[in-house]
Amino acid sequence: MNELIYQRIESNPLFKELVHKRQRFALLLSIIMLVLYVGFILLIAFAPGWLGTPVSPGAGTTRGIPLGIGLIIISFVLTGIYVYRANGEFDRLTKQLLDEVQK
Repeated sequence: MNELIYQRIESNPLFKELVHKRQRFALLLSIIMLVLYVGFILLIAFAPGWLGTPVSPGAGTTRGIPLGIGLIIISFVLTGIYVYRANGEFDRLTKQLLDEVQK
């Protein structure tokens, strides 16, 4: 019984659409995060003096601190964006797919 349902799901065009959209979106967010992270690492490697410069004269905080914190915050924001879309569009497509297959 389960094997039949699995075959019906895999052959359904809605399933292919869901998989394609999820993969494309996850890839986009992954590329954004990878570019930002690698950019930060390259700054550390090739411009440590710039990162080590204080934010303002006499300040103890350097430019690298807010950039690093910003990178962490962006990772949380991108995760939130994925969760928002997954709970909306992707869940709606999944429910629609299951409704079609179970008929």
